[in-house]
Amino acid sequence: MADEIRVPGIMKLFTVQEANELLFILRPKLEEIQVQYAKTASFRGSAKAAAQAANDFGGGGMESGTAYVKALYQIGKLTTELHELGVRLKDYSSGLIDFPSMRDGQIILLCWQLGEVEEIEWWHEMETGFAGRKPL
Repeated sequence: MADEIRVPGIMKLFTVQEANELLFILRPKLEEIQVQYAKTASFRGSAKAAAQAANDFGGGGMESGTAYVKALYQIGKLTTELHELGVRLKDYSSGLIDFPSMRDGQIILLCWQLGEVEEIEWWHEMETGFAGRKPL
């Protein structure tokens, strides 16, 4: 990548080209987050019951606790990797991510999610979110 642009103390800023180049690395991470997040959904009822038992009776546990913890750990690890790259994960299940960028002197977010074409085509202002997406 070219010289890294950072707003002091705030965030890395990406060019469209830099963000597009990262998609190759990010796609498998997002797909794995999606898989692990779906796994955790199947454990939520058991986890809630185990947490309630721990609160009520001072003990708890769940039959599939190890698998649940592994899935949560993997999600956390991958999310941290995205964050360290400067990418913002907005939705675990859809693989929605934002890349802070500069447009016309303002910080905006380049927006992409799993299932879209192989390059970023959308952006939105910091306050508008996904609903305010505009074509590049």
